[in-house]
Amino acid sequence: MGRTVAIVEDDGAIRANYADMLKKHGYQVAAYADRKSATAAFKTRLPDLALLDIGLGDEPDGGFALCRDLRAMSAAVPIIFLTARDSDFDLVSGLRMGADDYLTKDAGLPQLLARISALFRRADLLSEPPASEEVLERGALRLDMKRFLATWQEKTIDLTLTEFWIVHSLARYPGHVKDRDQLMRDAHIVVDDATITSHIKRIRKKFQAADAAFGSIESVYGLGYRWNS
Repeated sequence: MGRTVAIVEDDGAIRANYADMLKKHGYQVAAYADRKSATAAFKTRLPDLALLDIGLGDEPDGGFALCRDLRAMSAAVPIIFLTARDSDFDLVSGLRMGADDYLTKDAGLPQLLARISALFRRADLLSEPPASEEVLERGALRLDMKRFLATWQEKTIDLTLTEFWIVHSLARYPGHVKDRDQLMRDAHIVVDDATITSHIKRIRKKFQAADAAFGSIESVYGLGYRWNS
């Protein structure tokens, strides 16, 4: 049986179109027109991945609320926003609510399928963490690979899985510059540059909330980012 992708989209024609496309590629599909019906269904059974629109019926930001609720139910379910809204503000808001990826509806079908399969590949990797490295420690940073738990100065940093993998990618080899392609590969996602930039900003803010002096993630102009111990 294929994996279940939930589509939450208030436009019936668009919802049916995406459902047909995903079924043709071997996925089971659960489709919902509004936040209320999706939330009720998720409480009974979580999907393997969720595709959410932001505006749902009479709720202009219903998708954001649904994303936050779904992320509270599961830290691991991959969430992609698929929306007509293309502002940086909406992108950052979506990532802040815990989404892994953000795609506008003018993106092609191959791009959407690539991002879905990348997130599923990551889910497979998460189910079998590398035995050789269960804990990564770099100064005040501690990453528990089995529980996907990050701490800084013994304070828990509440990272999404995507953010956790990005921090792991940077901290594993301090001083090495990682470009966006390498970060995507290590975080097992396929996103654009703006999404990686937004993830880095979110990560920095979370560490700075625990330690105002945090400065371990350095931007290297034109090249990418590096972890300074």
